[in-house]
Amino acid sequence: MVDVSQPTAPMTSPVGGVSARPARDERLKEASFVTKAMRRPELGALAGLVLVTIFFLSTADPSMFTLAGLMNILSPAAQLGILAIAAAMLMIGGEFDLSIGSMVAFAGLVFGSFVIITDWPLLLAIPATLIVAGLLGGVNGQIVIRTKLPSFIVTLAFLFILRGLSLVGLKWATGGSTQMRGIGAEAGESYVREIFSGVAFEGVFSWLAAQDLIAKFPNGMPTVTGVPVSIIWFVVFAAAATWILLRTRVGNWIFAAGGDPNAARNSGVPVDRVKTGLFMLTACAAALVAILTVLDAGSTDARRGFQKEFEAIIAAVIGGCLLTGGYGSAIGAFFGAIIFGMVSIGLTYTRFDSDWFQVFLGAMLLLAVLFNNFIRRKVTGER
Repeated sequence: MVDVSQPTAPMTSPVGGVSARPARDERLKEASFVTKAMRRPELGALAGLVLVTIFFLSTADPSMFTLAGLMNILSPAAQLGILAIAAAMLMIGGEFDLSIGSMVAFAGLVFGSFVIITDWPLLLAIPATLIVAGLLGGVNGQIVIRTKLPSFIVTLAFLFILRGLSLVGLKWATGGSTQMRGIGAEAGESYVREIFSGVAFEGVFSWLAAQDLIAKFPNGMPTVTGVPVSIIWFVVFAAAATWILLRTRVGNWIFAAGGDPNAARNSGVPVDRVKTGLFMLTACAAALVAILTVLDAGSTDARRGFQKEFEAIIAAVIGGCLLTGGYGSAIGAFFGAIIFGMVSIGLTYTRFDSDWFQVFLGAMLLLAVLFNNFIRRKVTGER
């Protein structure tokens, strides 16, 4: 029995009847700007950044939003952000790496040993450190792939292994101390060091101070002499990761590997190579942070990078990454790290006890997850 309550498309008659007009496929419907914006994983992080900024504008000392204050916020955010962006890419690929914090300490030991013990120049010590870290990251990835164990368990084991090796190695290299000093002096001054430590654009900031465009001391020197190099690395790394995820075939592979590995393999995606490469990326990101911090501080110690793995994952989740993989963005992790830096440093500009930082961070994490899930379900129609 035909249901006449619904209109039916006219049928094409073989004898010259009315030609049918094909129904429009809903998949071809142009989405509105609002819908497109809501589909972006970083929407929650951007909204959170706006809310946190409004909160501190209304409660913090105005000096927080001066140029010097912003540099104080962005410096720790940059170091965490490099880790968070790499962690976000790995999470999009469907895996975790809980060893990146310990890798910061271990890579600091390796880098310091190359500089002090073997007396290598930075031009050799830096790439050698990145290679060692990358190989260890590859070991992480291969164990996960070959044993089918959850990456959470494998990298948790490496968290303790690398932290223990850092303690043992530092005591062996220094004769009993858990801190290696004198790396900055041994590294010397060179153009390579300027790429990984200090500040950039000093001439620009001096000119801005001379034109009274930024704050300066009575002697005419700017209160902020330049942009810390770690911030430059942070921005460049975020831009490169965003380009890879959104504009390259490798980016499509990463999303596919995290969304449905079996379907991705059937489509010709080298899932195992993609995941191994992502583990190597997180390890190299940790080594980069180690190099940046060691050259700035001139020393390394066994507690370097302590709990940074959890902070990086929090920043990635705030930035829109799902724990199930296949969804997220590098720019979201970028904003998540800035939120982290703003909260950790911003509380010192308010009358609030800085011990509230952990509470604030946990609440931000929970709200970000709830918000991201709500938006995703609204847009995709999931229940």
